[in-house]
Amino acid sequence: MKNKSAGKIKLASYDDLFGTDRDVTAEQITYLPLALLRPFKNHPFKVLDDEKMQETVTSIKERGVQVPGIVRTCPDGGYEVIAGHRRWRACELAGLSEMPVIVRDLDDDAATVAMVDTNIQREDILPSEKARAYKMKYEAMKHQGNKADRHTADEVGGEAGDSARTVQRYIRLAELAQELLDYVDAGKIPMAAGERLSYMPKGEQQWVVRAVSDSGIFPSKTQAEQLKAASEAGELTEGGVYDILVKKSASSVKVTISPRRIRDYFPAGYTKTEIEEVIYSLLEEWKQNKERGGEAGAGTPV
Repeated sequence: MKNKSAGKIKLASYDDLFGTDRDVTAEQITYLPLALLRPFKNHPFKVLDDEKMQETVTSIKERGVQVPGIVRTCPDGGYEVIAGHRRWRACELAGLSEMPVIVRDLDDDAATVAMVDTNIQREDILPSEKARAYKMKYEAMKHQGNKADRHTADEVGGEAGDSARTVQRYIRLAELAQELLDYVDAGKIPMAAGERLSYMPKGEQQWVVRAVSDSGIFPSKTQAEQLKAASEAGELTEGGVYDILVKKSASSVKVTISPRRIRDYFPAGYTKTEIEEVIYSLLEEWKQNKERGGEAGAGTPV
């Protein structure tokens, strides 16, 4: 392993680098081959080859890596990156073979807390990233012995200035189906709505995913509250999800179709859910044709 004058180079500790008030001790910088670096397990922050990454690459080419990463040793002989995933990627794109790091002796919980704290103050963090990061830090701090839930949540959000309630809301988002979480990231589902949907079982969340895909309608906060309430009451069905999402007003026309008549169009083995899926799919197709002025607009939805 190559070490460029490692014994001569000193740098303030992680605490000084990232703005904490604890005592600072000098630490040694080591240059590690990029091939020896490993990503942090379940790293919640995305590393994108975007415009900001290109700016980092340009900076590294011109001035080198100004702030070393933080790593810890792995059982396989490599090093797990705690802080510096973007710098690591930028070094790769810049054509470098190694990167300056500080090697820390940290257990899993301490490493998780440090990993989150070094990333959480970035301005471009997505709700999904913050949700997973806060959940990881919360669980790590609980493992470390903090048993007071609210107190722990206050400490979790301390680095980013988030209250305990805000932290708890983000942690709830981590329970959302990935598709719904993607909609929250894209701003199509409000965070407050996503939080309420997160209390629904995964299977029912998939009903919402399919309903959104079929109808193009994203649940509002009020609709998410209705879905959550129906779910907790044990009354929610997949058809009920559609009813809540596409419901226009209390004066909407209500139609009741005879189950016997409906059954005539389906094989005997079809379940209620399967029948509802076919009906709503056909209705959506009919609606789209009508809006386009197609021949199905004035006729039967077939």
